[in-house]
Amino acid sequence: MTSLKISKTAFRLGYRSGLEKRVGDQIIEAGIKLSYETDKISYTVPARQAKYTPDFKLPKPGGFFFVETKGLWTVESRQKHLLIKQQFPDIDIRFVFSNQNARLYKGSPTTYAAYCARHGFRYANKVIPDDWLEEAREGSEYELVSK
Repeated sequence: MTSLKISKTAFRLGYRSGLEKRVGDQIIEAGIKLSYETDKISYTVPARQAKYTPDFKLPKPGGFFFVETKGLWTVESRQKHLLIKQQFPDIDIRFVFSNQNARLYKGSPTTYAAYCARHGFRYANKVIPDDWLEEAREGSEYELVSK
């Protein structure tokens, strides 16, 4: 299947990208209830209020975490996530990149993975790691779904 067909299918199903669809499918296949773009986090951009809608919400023991999928990770999005991390240090947002080795911008020495490591963001490449899915399965407020 071409990436164009995946994107059209993903869009038709309510996702914004093929990567979001693949990660959503992975959550369902893991037997975890899918919770896509259900929450909004209010944060302050200097001089204005803003809202952020995380892609996926997964349970974990004692709470939950968010999974944000990223193909292109723009400077605006990176700044947004730094502000949210600064204003809400207890919110657990993790990233799944379509390519963790992509550069922040053309000619940049810094990859998405290196940026995450520098700023304390948890991240993965292409799929949700098994340990994140296991953490979600162990979450106190999860519901198993049938495959």
